Amino acid sequence: MKKTVDATGLRCPQPVLEAKKALRELTHGQLEVLVDNSIALQNLEKMARQMGLASASQNLGPDRYSILITVGEGAEVNSQPELVEAARGTVVVLSSEQMGTGDPELGRLLMKSFIYALTELEELPAKVLLYNSGVKLAVEGADSVEDLRKLAQRGVEILCCGTCLNFYQLTEQLAVGAVTNMYEILESQMAAGRIVRP
Repeated sequence: MKKTVDATGLRCPQPVLEAKKALRELTHGQLEVLVDNSIALQNLEKMARQMGLASASQNLGPDRYSILITVGEGAEVNSQPELVEAARGTVVVLSSEQMGTGDPELGRLLMKSFIYALTELEELPAKVLLYNSGVKLAVEGADSVEDLRKLAQRGVEILCCGTCLNFYQLTEQLAVGAVTNMYEILESQMAAGRIVRP
């Protein structure tokens, strides 16, 4: 059995939500999802991986991508994959390139110090979520890239909002972390034992 979901024109996280809905109704066979941007494709590939499903993606032309997700006979589709490695873990949310309000230069300096201080902690957060102008902290040339890399090397998951990267035209300049969607950002915060927002 093959089912197709046309998610072209849908904003994040709609393609992932539509795919999950279709997968819940599919006991075995293949689900093809059509999208119009590479960020949506990456989010769908990640979703399939987290759900333990095989997938193959294809570039069909300018702004047209397809992903084929296979559900094996008798397989149970887990639409709620592990939300956070340690459900009680700490999640750090960076929604701005600055810390606090006031002078922008001081705010950027404080944020750089905050991220450096994270690398010095004995007990690290499970995840660092970056969205809105916070994604600018994880792109090539940003002051905090090396510190974010250190966190990633020590097992911290660095996740950057794909819609935000697109908005700031920084998708190709992402230097550390993975692209994510609003659904995963929400899941991560809902499952966190503690959320830290500088």
